Amino acid sequence: MVSWRVTLRNRYHAALFDLVHETWRVVQQAGMITAGSRAGRKFASFGHRSLMAFPTGTVFGEAWIEIGDETMIGAQVTLCAGMLPGQELGDSPLLRVGDRCVIGRGSHIVAHHSILIGDDVFTGPYVYITDQNHGYTDPEVPIGRQWPSNAAVSIGPGCWLGAGAVVLPGACIGRNVVVAAGAVVRGEVPGHCVVAGVPARIVREYAAGSGWSRPSAGPE
Repeated sequence: MVSWRVTLRNRYHAALFDLVHETWRVVQQAGMITAGSRAGRKFASFGHRSLMAFPTGTVFGEAWIEIGDETMIGAQVTLCAGMLPGQELGDSPLLRVGDRCVIGRGSHIVAHHSILIGDDVFTGPYVYITDQNHGYTDPEVPIGRQWPSNAAVSIGPGCWLGAGAVVLPGACIGRNVVVAAGAVVRGEVPGHCVVAGVPARIVREYAAGSGWSRPSAGPE
């Protein structure tokens, strides 16, 4: 038979477990960024019924970031505009996330020039999207010290980006595109297709009247 001491100890541990979880739930609720929160009001716009979960990743340049309505941004997501906090970035937002989007946990969206994410875009966790790349023109200068290059990024409405996908500067992704987990996207991707690989290539595409098929010549 379990002694009364063991019973009390088990009850104490259960109560402590419940207390820790309830405290963490309260902290998460208090730390969540919404349109009405102090942190939410720093953004160029933060849409109705949108939220950014706690804990956040690195967040700065909010005055140049727009978040649409009913968008959910997961925990530990980094949203940045510019190179560092306090930088003056002009009159127009650099990063726009559309309505009804879901940005997966641990993702990084880093804007220096222009990143446009359309409505109803969903990402898995740990997706990386940037519009800036390091320069390497001078072989004598460390790459991290050379002037970077920027190229606008756009992701069309209705896309799905799998876990760990990377979207590089200059990428222009069409409507309703599936980007496979771990794919690295650069250049133009037409709408209504599936891309995979490094670099990402079309592996399936949709044609009206015939439906989904593999490209006739295989992945390009």
